[in-house]
Amino acid sequence: MATKVYIVYYTTYGHVEKLAEEIKKGASSVGGVEAKLWQVPETLPEEVLKKFGAPPKSDVPIITPNELAEADGIIFGFPTRFGMMAAQFKAFIDSTGGLWKTQQLAGKPAGIFYSTSSQGGGQETTPLTAITQLVHHGMIFVPIGYTFGAGMFEMEQVKGGSPYGAGTFAGDGSRLPSELELGQAFHQGKYFAEIAKKLKGSS
Repeated sequence: MATKVYIVYYTTYGHVEKLAEEIKKGASSVGGVEAKLWQVPETLPEEVLKKFGAPPKSDVPIITPNELAEADGIIFGFPTRFGMMAAQFKAFIDSTGGLWKTQQLAGKPAGIFYSTSSQGGGQETTPLTAITQLVHHGMIFVPIGYTFGAGMFEMEQVKGGSPYGAGTFAGDGSRLPSELELGQAFHQGKYFAEIAKKLKGSS
């Protein structure tokens, strides 16, 4: 049976979604792994999103809390708001109380990726504060560490991400993830999928 890796994310302007797509490609490159993209529900009214200049949502399906339990491993992605995960994603996590009560996510590997507007905007505080959500569910946090190699030490160009996971800088919203950032996202998906597959095989 295939190892199911879910990439669950929230995106406002599409930056996190682009990382999610690359993470899926990376996970899917591992034999015996089935990767799937999911979005969490939007909490803002359409008229507010339009004022923000946010583009329409993609056709990636909306996940429900109980569907998380179907996965063998989950990689969560979100933009930063004041150094922490966006409220939309926190609202979704807050709706997983039933899974917490029964510890249905306990023992499952979990990863994190993210987007911030600036270099000091939360590239490390965002995943660090998100880990508390994983801990209460008993999940196993899988960081990428420095497995991305030389890409982790890039100094000639702006690059998001950290040992916690892949990341990008959105700037004023016009900057798109660079090839290096997308490469790191692909690497995270592949690295995570390999670990999820090993964990499932040993259970």
